[in-house]
Amino acid sequence: MKAVPRGSRRRLAGVAFTVVAAISGCTVGPDYVRPDAPVPRNYKEAWKPGPATPGWRETQPRDGIDRGAWWSIYNDPVLDGLERQIDISNQNLKAAEAAFREAEATVAAARAQFFPTATVSGSATRSRGSGNGGRQAFGGGISNQFQAVTSASWVPDLWGAVRRTVEAGVANAQASAATLANVRLSAQGQLAIAYLELRTADELARLLEASVEAFTEALRITQNQYNSGTADPSAVAQAQAQLDGTRAQLIATGATRAQLEHSIATLIGKTPAEVAIKPTEGMIPVPLVPFEVPAALLERRPDIAAAERTMQAANAQIGVDTAAFYPNVTLSGDYGVSAEMLRKLFTSPSRIWSFGSTAAETIFDGGARNAQLAHDEAAYEAAVATYRQTVLTAFQQVEDELASERVLAEEAVAQDSALKAAREAERVINNQYLAGTQAYTAVIVAQNTALGDAETALNIRQNRLVASATLIEALGGGWDASQLPGADKIESDAPLNFNPLPPIFPAEGAALNPPLAR
Repeated sequence: MKAVPRGSRRRLAGVAFTVVAAISGCTVGPDYVRPDAPVPRNYKEAWKPGPATPGWRETQPRDGIDRGAWWSIYNDPVLDGLERQIDISNQNLKAAEAAFREAEATVAAARAQFFPTATVSGSATRSRGSGNGGRQAFGGGISNQFQAVTSASWVPDLWGAVRRTVEAGVANAQASAATLANVRLSAQGQLAIAYLELRTADELARLLEASVEAFTEALRITQNQYNSGTADPSAVAQAQAQLDGTRAQLIATGATRAQLEHSIATLIGKTPAEVAIKPTEGMIPVPLVPFEVPAALLERRPDIAAAERTMQAANAQIGVDTAAFYPNVTLSGDYGVSAEMLRKLFTSPSRIWSFGSTAAETIFDGGARNAQLAHDEAAYEAAVATYRQTVLTAFQQVEDELASERVLAEEAVAQDSALKAAREAERVINNQYLAGTQAYTAVIVAQNTALGDAETALNIRQNRLVASATLIEALGGGWDASQLPGADKIESDAPLNFNPLPPIFPAEGAALNPPLAR
């Protein structure tokens, strides 16, 4: 057989490589297109005026609000300092960040399938043949064998199975990054709510302390009147009961505040013994929360982004399953040296080499590939439904909080009016009692009514503060889908160096979409 010239062998190898590369450009399976989701043109509750509110109107961006540090809307330096500790010490956040790095490593492992694998091996053997094994083995000769070989094999991605696997891995890593952002936002929201409730507990404590002081004075007056014979024993007993009951409320408020402080400590990754938040005399005003058109919610909510990325990963997996129906080609080659004497091992006559290829196609598997394809198609349909349900839930949460803001604002106006009337009734009835025209029972009723109305007003105010924080969280806080790491970042040579946590402050000069405000 005539040997093929070296130049011809190189040309044949080049043609073969070109054919393989051309075939490798084929990617089977469906290309991903994001399915539509139900998005209203306007928020229902945002445009519904109430008897005490003028409705909602479009306005310009509020430059004083930091879209990254969204809690700056409360203008509280203590809250600001606590929130910034979440990125440093929150353990749930650290776990989510580690899960993201795990997803990145999975992508790196999938990308490795694009390249051939190579191994280097060496061996040294000394053996003696049997003297009874035939004429050639007569005498039981001893021989040596030394060998050093480099082997390589490559499975070209002819049908795009590896590309689809990498695509699914990238989408899963992006979903993990979005989940990390959602964990971060959830921790920020929980901390903000706990802090707002703690400050409301401080306000309630001040209210109860003032009431205890007032009721102590009322008891002293009533006791003096009893001693002088102008009051009966029941008045003293009622005044004492009122004072003791209010003191009990004050003690319970202290317990509630302590629990909230412990919750804040856990959220910032510290033990309760390490955190002490001093009471303040100030009151946190109920903020005006700006928000954008409903369509922007799809880009602002990290849980929606996570569901959407999961959907693409499921779609890519269908491509991996489809590629399993096509044949696989494996290219392999060996090059090395082999000799019976070590000093001849690296000489030219000792060279050995081989190369070749194999092709394999499964012709019967009992329907396993079809079943896997049907399984992952159903998984994709489930991911689509989950995505759409996540979108619906997001709009429900925003509408719920908008309704809460509107209703609570109206309730606050009515309750403030009721409190004002109760305070006036308390003043009048107390003067009548001092003048001897009213029984002390009427004073007790008026004072309890006024205190109850004050507590109700404070509770409404707390609910409004909590609703504002929950609304910001429902709107996605300061997060945006553009903060998701891109495929090039995830597939970089040093994937674990990427930090998916978005900056606390947005980039200087970043555009803000016009929000809507009351």
